[in-house]
Amino acid sequence: MISHILVPLDGSSLAECVLPHVFAIALPNNTKITLLHVLERPRAKGDQEESIDPLEWHLKKREAVIYLEKIAQRFEEANYKVTNVILEGLPADTVIDYAKNNDVTLIILSTHGRGGLSGWNISSVVQKIIQRSCKSIFLVRAYKDVSTEPAPIHYKRIFVGLDCSVRAEYILPTAINLAQTHKGKLILGLVLPKPDILNRFPPSEEDQQLVAKIVERNHRVASQYFEGLQKQLTIQGVESQIQLVVSDNVTTALHDMVDQVEADLVMMVAHGHTGEGRWPYGGVSTSFIHNGTTSLMIMQDMLADEIKQTLAENVASESKGH
Repeated sequence: MISHILVPLDGSSLAECVLPHVFAIALPNNTKITLLHVLERPRAKGDQEESIDPLEWHLKKREAVIYLEKIAQRFEEANYKVTNVILEGLPADTVIDYAKNNDVTLIILSTHGRGGLSGWNISSVVQKIIQRSCKSIFLVRAYKDVSTEPAPIHYKRIFVGLDCSVRAEYILPTAINLAQTHKGKLILGLVLPKPDILNRFPPSEEDQQLVAKIVERNHRVASQYFEGLQKQLTIQGVESQIQLVVSDNVTTALHDMVDQVEADLVMMVAHGHTGEGRWPYGGVSTSFIHNGTTSLMIMQDMLADEIKQTLAENVASESKGH
């Protein structure tokens, strides 16, 4: 359940492209919305903070207060529960710390902000927040979603990536809720990978028959799974469509599916059936973060203490203790 949404804003129109999506996801009088603005002190060479005039800093903070109040008013007029927070520090670190310490359940991020658009699919600050917050995230493509007005936005075609695992179904309650709210269709996508047969030479007829048998078995199981799922969705008044294909490359096939159905929103869990906690995101979700072009919601299916820290994080933590 999405109970607390964190919306980092840096004062740019690019960052504000998330606002229509906040309106679309949050529930009036129910979901808590926190608008967060981070004031970063200018830095000189050598990563040392520059001295700053106290009056100038006070004016910057006052401008930030007025900025957030103006945005918050839009939500308050529509009966949303909203809180404004202004903090000082490094943008990515400050957002991550706030999310971890304040029971945030979803961070809504624009791919780009004050630094402007670039050839990179997501900015460095956003990349840091995604990788280390250990939270569910909603990523809005700033180069596509340029509207900052709280005009109604509707998700008519919601693509949900599944793999027949219980873990992947963690995304379904939220997807169903959005489909019901926006009267949209859920497009359930699953790619069956062709099993690899190790051989230095072209596969024999026996090998090909073995592969075909496994694919046929998996296709039958997946079809039965989707048949049961569709019945449940029909009972809940949700229209659904099945996309089931066999491919040598699961990730590529999923990207192709999203393009073909012209999805408004892509939804999936962070890890899927493997449940590998070595990284905060699995291979498929990581690919959609970096290479996708559609608004993306990834539900974090692991707790923070289940995700292993990187060597860099461990070293940094140890160095701070000295």
